[in-house]
Amino acid sequence: MIDQNVITRVEKKYEINVFTAMSLKNILCKTLVQDSYNKDDGYMVRSLYFDTLYNNDYFDKEDGLEYRRKIRLRTYDPKAQFLKLELKQKEGEYQHKYSLTIPKSIAQRLIEGHYEVLKELNNDFADRLYTIMQTNLYRPKCIVEYNRLAYIVKENNTRITIDSDLKSSESNIDIFNPSLSLNPVTSKTILEVKYNNFLLSYVKDIIDSVNKSQTSASKYCMSRFISYL
Repeated sequence: MIDQNVITRVEKKYEINVFTAMSLKNILCKTLVQDSYNKDDGYMVRSLYFDTLYNNDYFDKEDGLEYRRKIRLRTYDPKAQFLKLELKQKEGEYQHKYSLTIPKSIAQRLIEGHYEVLKELNNDFADRLYTIMQTNLYRPKCIVEYNRLAYIVKENNTRITIDSDLKSSESNIDIFNPSLSLNPVTSKTILEVKYNNFLLSYVKDIIDSVNKSQTSASKYCMSRFISYL
């Protein structure tokens, strides 16, 4: 199964405290549609990020470059037999996310550095990733894991997510390990608002009603920042 998807949208990020997060959850549960993955307390998101030999993607983000990218493998269950291979590109205000669903066997080969396996997929996006990762000497760098609650507005493909319990590891990159040892990164809760073109007025009113501070920090950079102190 090789499924490809492309999403273009605006993404806004905010830091909120635990009390604001609880209040917001109560409001969103009553007004928006819950993501099908949601359990009572959300669901796990685990990503393995790749970066160049000299960590160009990390520094491009830290330096605030307008055009930058991130490459990652993502799973919602370490025992899953399929993962998402994703490329996120920031271009001005917009984020472009290209994703490909790949089997675990191919994901394992990528982790081992055998990027030529992408050429076997007969897929334009896979070919593009192969060129990027091979030419720029990409390597697996960091696992990032957190708990997510997600809510949906179907009318204009809006997603609101509340992410907490952010943890990471640079020493162990076994994304398939169900008992992976991870280090806490921050006690902050991250609110993300992702939408196409505009927010519906009632959704904007909900977001505007909570105490928050806008941030540009990415979970990947937050997780690797300690390495550069």
